[in-house]
Amino acid sequence: MKRLKAFWLAIPEQLRHLFVPLLVIVAGYFLIRAILIPSDFGLLGHYRASSIKVNMEKGMNYAGAGACTDCHDQEIQTKKNGYHRGVACETCHGPSLAHAENPEKTKPAVTRTRVLCLLCHEYLPTRPTGFPQVISDSHNPTKPCIACHRPHDPKPPQPLKRCAACHQKVQRVLSVSIHANLDCTTCHETPNEHFIKPGEFPPKRMQSRQTCLNCHDKALRSTEAPGIDAATHGEKYLCWQCHYPHMPEAR
Repeated sequence: MKRLKAFWLAIPEQLRHLFVPLLVIVAGYFLIRAILIPSDFGLLGHYRASSIKVNMEKGMNYAGAGACTDCHDQEIQTKKNGYHRGVACETCHGPSLAHAENPEKTKPAVTRTRVLCLLCHEYLPTRPTGFPQVISDSHNPTKPCIACHRPHDPKPPQPLKRCAACHQKVQRVLSVSIHANLDCTTCHETPNEHFIKPGEFPPKRMQSRQTCLNCHDKALRSTEAPGIDAATHGEKYLCWQCHYPHMPEAR
């Protein structure tokens, strides 16, 4: 006992103060391990060995993609050559074992809402450039996705011809503006690739005043648009830096 006491006193005081919390941590570790960690954890890998039996006893709900090929050759071939080739059938149609076992009695689910598609295609800035994305609030908000897109081969029915398909909020403002009759390409230089991959090929804003001055220079008497003196009005600023082009406040 004396030797143990002498050993304890020989330890620096700072280390002796750490001994109690260290003892609590070690004891807590073994206590938690004994209470919370199952006894069969780690016997067959980094999980409970008994979980294999538990999962085997659960009922099966999914048939697997292989079961679909027996009856749906055309859809499988279409999907194989399309952008959704890596998406399993039951990702969209739900568990389909009951359908595979009795096709006449049980039908697979067909999504009529936009929720499922938006899990992958709602706009997120972290998604790769060029990945098809939409802003659901402005992209045909009243229509289900399958009204325009074939899920097994989800290409747009045709290259977008009108900007309103994606920019409905802007279009609604523009429709009540004095600029309502102007085509978007009057002011925006828009490459054709923008309608296929809008994220990679954005339209360009005007970098000069000339487009606006074609209508608003008071020296031009051929238009009824409000005129300004190009030499003194705005000076070095571009027009859109002061005026919102979709709803210009000048009258």
